[in-house]
Amino acid sequence: MNEYFQVFVSLGSNSADAANMLDLARQALASLPQMRLAAVSPIYSTAPQDYADQPWFLNQVAELVVDARWRPCSLVDALLEVEVKLGRVRSTDPALRFGPRTIDIDLLLFGEESSTDEHCLVPHPRLTQRAFALVPLLDLAPDIMINGISAATWLSRLRYAKDGQRISQ
Repeated sequence: MNEYFQVFVSLGSNSADAANMLDLARQALASLPQMRLAAVSPIYSTAPQDYADQPWFLNQVAELVVDARWRPCSLVDALLEVEVKLGRVRSTDPALRFGPRTIDIDLLLFGEESSTDEHCLVPHPRLTQRAFALVPLLDLAPDIMINGISAATWLSRLRYAKDGQRISQ
């Protein structure tokens, strides 16, 4: 009998065609082997983080059910490959690390596993600091725990504003 993991990934884009980019990312995830796209959160319009001089993002979280053949690092590799196929080019300028992007796909949680491998840190190292990830994660998994603390508690510790489908922080 195969073992399966509940995995959460965040999707984001602030390209001129952001909604379509999220759709293409969801399609790409659904087409990966031994993986099922189980659910997606609503799409939120979110303020940029760490590099403010750029357009707002569209963000959502996707829940995947993955076969045990997937491991956190192999999944991160697949997510990076999807980003490249969808036109993501990473800037070599460290100042633009959090700059504009056609698509961003981050592994947030991989079951209850954790990884300290620099290539695939799980839980995502900034998950508990980002309302744009926690709000849609809670839409899908209201009782989810992150490092032994509920995601709702992590969110309550942040200074952010939510107005309908808009999140600023």
